Amino acid sequence: MEHKPFTQSNLLLNDVLTILQAARQKAYTAVNNAMVQAYWHIGKRIVEEEQSGEKRAVYGEGLIKQLSKDLSKEFGKGFSVANLENFRKFYLTLSDIQNSYAVRRELTWTHYRLIMRVENPEARNYYLRECANQNWSTRTLESNINTFYYQRLRSSQQKHIQQPTEKTEVNDFIKDPYVFEFLNIPEPITSSERDIESALLENLQAFLLELGKGFSFVGRQFRISAETSHFYIDLVFYNYLLKCFVLFDLKTTKLSHQDTGQMDMYIRMFDDLKKQDNDNPTIGIILCTEKDETVVKYSILNDHKQLFATKYMPYLPTEEELIAEIAREKRLIQERNER
Repeated sequence: MEHKPFTQSNLLLNDVLTILQAARQKAYTAVNNAMVQAYWHIGKRIVEEEQSGEKRAVYGEGLIKQLSKDLSKEFGKGFSVANLENFRKFYLTLSDIQNSYAVRRELTWTHYRLIMRVENPEARNYYLRECANQNWSTRTLESNINTFYYQRLRSSQQKHIQQPTEKTEVNDFIKDPYVFEFLNIPEPITSSERDIESALLENLQAFLLELGKGFSFVGRQFRISAETSHFYIDLVFYNYLLKCFVLFDLKTTKLSHQDTGQMDMYIRMFDDLKKQDNDNPTIGIILCTEKDETVVKYSILNDHKQLFATKYMPYLPTEEELIAEIAREKRLIQERNER
């Protein structure tokens, strides 16, 4: 008969495994942080050497090649010319930030290599901060950079709502456009709103990542009832950072004034019937395939502080398409602000 361990032995084993796993993770984090800091300082020394007139005459353009050869002989792999050039770029890219901030313990060297590709300093600093705070994987970070996550946030409608804290801004939560390439829906869109809604929930983890920080799912086709009628909201989320409910109405057609009026009603009903005393006012977002500029300009959407209409793209657009879409949205915002 096979001997079965006592329950107490299982408990001991589990505790020891937990201790060892935690220790290994701490060791990995410490080693990773030490190596990233070393790469930053190596890059700094290379730049300093390059900027020295005397040394420039001696080494010239072969400085990194010679250093790579010497280090490889001493330490083996890991110090190729390409890697040393990356260390140099690492320092040059982040030399305007305090070292204690630039080298975040939560980020790996792969994270930094991805962030270094971002040319816009504001976007780069945003990715540094959010990647560390939100524990983005390198895959998530790369996807967000490739789909212009930061630029889409900044192209959202510049409306101001009452915030629970000074640090929390609605523009950090609403993108325009949203990109749902994980649905694998071909163009042109022939799926129904219900089918797209189902596909979003079947890919809830990817959907939440695209929505951004702080969102938790509440319900689908969420029923809200008045005295004589029932209404059904496509998707309801709660954002624990904004401390409010966020309603989504999904459309497969161009935005209409009926859509904005319907969402306005949903927001008012939700605030009246569902919002708790410690919640902030409800936000409503209409997800549409195309925004009608006339509707945006003359409907309730133009002045409503809690109502947004954003475009969604069910495929991964080209860089040119994303840039054009973001530029168009910024132009519309500017035109509205100038009136």
